[in-house]
Amino acid sequence: MNPLIRIFAIMRKELLQLSRDRLTFGMIVGVPLLQLLLFGYAINTDVRNLAAAYVDESDSHLSRQFLADLGATQVVALGQRVASPAELVRLLDAGEISVGIAIPDDFDRRVIARDRPAAQLLVDGSDPTILNVAERLASMPLRFDTQTGLRLDERMIELRNYYNPERRSAVNIVPGLVGVVLTMTMVLFTSVAVVRERERGNLELLINTPVRTTELMLGKIIPYIVIGLIQLVLVLAVGRAVFAVPIVGGEWQVLLASMLFICANLSLGLLISTVAATQFQSMQMTFFIFLPSILLSGFMFPFEGMPEIAQAIAEILPLTHFIRLIRGIILRGADLSMMLTDLTALAAFTTATLTLAILRFNKRLD
Repeated sequence: MNPLIRIFAIMRKELLQLSRDRLTFGMIVGVPLLQLLLFGYAINTDVRNLAAAYVDESDSHLSRQFLADLGATQVVALGQRVASPAELVRLLDAGEISVGIAIPDDFDRRVIARDRPAAQLLVDGSDPTILNVAERLASMPLRFDTQTGLRLDERMIELRNYYNPERRSAVNIVPGLVGVVLTMTMVLFTSVAVVRERERGNLELLINTPVRTTELMLGKIIPYIVIGLIQLVLVLAVGRAVFAVPIVGGEWQVLLASMLFICANLSLGLLISTVAATQFQSMQMTFFIFLPSILLSGFMFPFEGMPEIAQAIAEILPLTHFIRLIRGIILRGADLSMMLTDLTALAAFTTATLTLAILRFNKRLD
């Protein structure tokens, strides 16, 4: 037989096999489309609309015009007005804003005299990208009074860098890397482990024992919680020893937030295992989830710079909430009570995915 005919026969077999595997065929089309949409549409390095609050102790025509001109740049989105600079710092600590604008009561006199900074920008400098954007904003000349021609130059706006005075990128990367590592390993380990049991026939043996579905799921999850905590300690220990990344907040709060995040990822892995028929399919689905998680969560790009639809998708992903929690505790010394929204989101995601996994597992047994 002609070798080309044999090669063609094998090619035909592979194509037929791929056409019958809907999940693999979907990945062939879905992964490049997902990357194209994420990089071309959702990912935006030109950061706009940073969450900002302000205190205006002057409350004059010039100060109001100054705030209006800052908002017109679209670099910051002026939100709530607070009573004091201390309140701006509290909002920065809680992660509710990225930039605080403090205008003193003698703002008008400082603008006219030009003898000292007229206003302050308080910036969450843990993210170098946000800090660079704030520096450009502070150095931007603003002509905010058309009647007198007064203007502010870069010497009139003082920038205060919080949480990362040395401007080291490792301070921002290492805490986020904890979430990336846990997402990749916990989801993959759990999804593959359950599918592997099914492929080897061990799952049928477990089904014939008195073990209930919930007990089986929890028994699969708990060992990986320990593995996840080992990875957490390893990354943070190396980050402190090699990159001098301090843990400003309470270590027990880091542990609590991480345990909840690990449970969320393990529940997601269990859900994937009820959908995937083979270990290869489970790895494909894990990659399909991992890609948007790392790009949309705020690990690589500032969250505020993404379009609203991308932010809405990111709010569903556990990594988005965990990065806010871990960076808040480690870098800003924030308390978990300041970030209850993200804790609630992780708890709700864990409950929903674990419930779906149990229901789908019971359905497959039937």
